[in-house]
Amino acid sequence: MEKKIADKYLWITKEEQGYRLGFTNEGQDELGNITFVSLPKVGRELVKGEAFADVEAEKAVTELVSPVSGRVLKINEAALDTPSLLDSEDEASAWLLIVTDVDEAVFESL
Repeated sequence: MEKKIADKYLWITKEEQGYRLGFTNEGQDELGNITFVSLPKVGRELVKGEAFADVEAEKAVTELVSPVSGRVLKINEAALDTPSLLDSEDEASAWLLIVTDVDEAVFESL
């Protein structure tokens, strides 16, 4: 599984289901303890370069910008209830969503 760093806040991996986006350790360090996250609804179309989520933390509030266009297949429901999961260095916990219908060339160019 190849993990690419999309920007200082997001990593992305290609998986069997689609493309998983998660919160980077650098983003965690910059923002501090995460207290709230909003995620898009399943089925929503993401557009590359447009904001898709908000993260509130002790140091700042930031919008996350999608590195790819595609359709949201699944979101990390646990992170909505317990935003501090996104502070984890463990990628199994620090993921945000899974996107399908992504242009492979866009992923490869990251």
